[in-house]
Amino acid sequence: MSRILLFNKPYGVICQFSRDGMHPTLADYIAVPDVYPAGRLDTDSEGLLLLTDDGKLQHRISDPKHKLPKTYWVQVEGAPDEAALQQLSRGVQLKDGITLPAEARLIEEPAGLWPRDPPVRFRKAIPTGWIALTIREGKNRQVRRMTAAVGLPTLRLIRYRIGDWTLGGIAPGEWREEQA
Repeated sequence: MSRILLFNKPYGVICQFSRDGMHPTLADYIAVPDVYPAGRLDTDSEGLLLLTDDGKLQHRISDPKHKLPKTYWVQVEGAPDEAALQQLSRGVQLKDGITLPAEARLIEEPAGLWPRDPPVRFRKAIPTGWIALTIREGKNRQVRRMTAAVGLPTLRLIRYRIGDWTLGGIAPGEWREEQA
């Protein structure tokens, strides 16, 4: 039976077990042998990271060819309007090509959201908003580049869902095991 761990990766943690001398690693949080991350999450992003001991499952989760939907909660600088949401939904032109259509909707700040350390910068004169963005590909820093392309720089990025797995009920730095 395959093992799958759902980990709520804190801000500043790198998605590897080996030390780089500068950042906390998965080894600081997960003492389970022979599990490996299925995909990556940038050091300055938070949220759901899946780890498994099954190489085929790891490939299916992380390979963009399988188009497993990934949902992110994105705090952006500025007030998202319908035009920006439509642009994100249709696909955004980036330097490395146009993104696939996405699902984008305005949301309230997620209930029960933990504070980030360090805190997100706050400027009184500039409003912020939250978007739920679901993508089915994995270009490098794609969500950040997409929101920037529509004039809404990302302030905070939290991956909430990968396929049917969610972050629900997992505190930052904690993990739980589920059936694969």
